Amino acid sequence: MIDIKNVSKWYGSFQVLTDCTTTIKKGEVVVVCGPSGSGKSTLIKTVNALEPIQKGDIVVDGTSISDPKTDLPKLRSRVGMVFQHFELFPHLTVTENLTLAQIKVLGRNKDESLKRGLKMLDRVGLSAHKDKFPGQLSGGQQQRVAIARALSMDPIVMLFDEPTSALDPEMVGEVLDVMVQLAHEGMTMMCVTHEMGFAKKVSHRVIFMDAGKIIEDCPSNEFFINPDARSPRAKDFLSKILQH
Repeated sequence: MIDIKNVSKWYGSFQVLTDCTTTIKKGEVVVVCGPSGSGKSTLIKTVNALEPIQKGDIVVDGTSISDPKTDLPKLRSRVGMVFQHFELFPHLTVTENLTLAQIKVLGRNKDESLKRGLKMLDRVGLSAHKDKFPGQLSGGQQQRVAIARALSMDPIVMLFDEPTSALDPEMVGEVLDVMVQLAHEGMTMMCVTHEMGFAKKVSHRVIFMDAGKIIEDCPSNEFFINPDARSPRAKDFLSKILQH
């Protein structure tokens, strides 16, 4: 579903990604973790070309993002993205947030968009809030609306960029519950997250990054159960996050 081949990226003279290569199969849930500044968020944003790359290629469901003939808005419409800070339109109601992209990007009519949007809102347990504005919702509720908005576009892949890091601890669970449900339903997911409980419970694979490189790419149970077999940097990271 996602094929990342020898991807490198620079900001000016500073290299943020170095020869990153990995493949994510249909229905696979892959967690990307690592210390701050390791390139995790940059890597996930290259998948739908929100961050351009200078070297290598990324192929999503057979479409290369580097091919000049690729219609990037069309590709992005099939790749759901959930950001750290929700990115909802504050001046639009929840329903309007859910239908806008369906109408503008997918060309759906208003009734069809509304039906799909409300169905996804119900899926994240927020039907009662359809007429509210984002500012009237808690952070956890806003993030669930953002997930419903992404799902309304019928994505083939969902990308999550630290979806719980801006939330109060009490709200993290409600967002993770929705993500767990999606994973169990077979959605292909790539998640940048520090939630190691989620990674252990749901992910098939863990990618560990440091200084712009993929240091580890292995099945989740291997990553967590046998830390001694990991690279020194991953072992150090695990010792710090798992001791609590």
